[in-house]
Amino acid sequence: MLGIETSCDETAAAVVDSDRHILSNVVHSQIAAHTPYGGVVPEIAARAHLEYLDAVVSRALADAGVGLQQVGGIAATGGPGLIGGVIVGVMTAKAIAASAGKPFVAVNHLEAHALTARLTAPADAPLEFPYLLLLVSGGHCQLLDVEGVGRYRRLGTTIDDAAGEAFDKAAALLGLGFPGGPALERAAAKGDPARFSLPRPMLGRPNADFSFSGLKTALRQMTAEHKLDEQTKADLAASFQAAITASLVDRTRRAIDMFEERHGLGRPLVVAGGVAANTAIRAALAELAAKRGMELAVPPIGLCTDNAAMVAWAGIERLSIGPADTLDFAPRPRWPLDQASAAAGAKA
Repeated sequence: MLGIETSCDETAAAVVDSDRHILSNVVHSQIAAHTPYGGVVPEIAARAHLEYLDAVVSRALADAGVGLQQVGGIAATGGPGLIGGVIVGVMTAKAIAASAGKPFVAVNHLEAHALTARLTAPADAPLEFPYLLLLVSGGHCQLLDVEGVGRYRRLGTTIDDAAGEAFDKAAALLGLGFPGGPALERAAAKGDPARFSLPRPMLGRPNADFSFSGLKTALRQMTAEHKLDEQTKADLAASFQAAITASLVDRTRRAIDMFEERHGLGRPLVVAGGVAANTAIRAALAELAAKRGMELAVPPIGLCTDNAAMVAWAGIERLSIGPADTLDFAPRPRWPLDQASAAAGAKA
């Protein structure tokens, strides 16, 4: 399967086979183009996808040592995401599929993250359904009961910012640079998380929802009250990361209770999305999983952030249970993963 990913600021293509081998995984980063603006500019991202995608696809096929006739299908992120970029990827995938006579699969970006751990699981220990998923990234923060391909039940979601978005905004407030998540993590490694008392949003609530806007506001107030020398920045970063981590662990603990009521004990906990690359968060969730007797499955760091290998794998999984998509598929800026939310018109 040839996979194409253009939902945000990574122009990516990959080839993956049904035996879970990643034959190629090419990512063209747009960080340099967006750094002067302190964040992703949708129009710049879409134009960059248009400029680089053909070359990225060609390299992915060359690196995999295959031609289009050896590919079983073309999968592309169909949403959710920045609509200009999604359109570029979908239209390119449709053109390749039509010209090569191959099936076209429109992949939900969230489902690609949700299934990545099945791609990367050890061959002698495959990840079986059901499992509990914490999907945590710049645009999304959800807890999902993953019952099968195309079968998702949302247990909790953010009521305002996603965790990754909160990291980016916090990094901007502290002047740490872009992209914000990695920059804040580097600063936090040099800081004292106990120096500043920041709120732990939603801690102890009976549901499994998240909220991070109040935490961001508290950090803004702290930055206004203190001189931001390098050590203070590091201490604020560490305190902010500790607050995010505590919130994620508490909300995941509540979701485990809800998940186990339905599926019993001992099922896996999967963490996916760009924020899963944060080592402090990974360690805290590993400790939680161990306490609850759950296997923790986290993809390698390079497959936590946006990439096309996860899209190709999701395409394989989708084709294994149903027909390909038609070429009149419309790219979607929003595409809720769980069917109940989709039917209710909820945001992704």
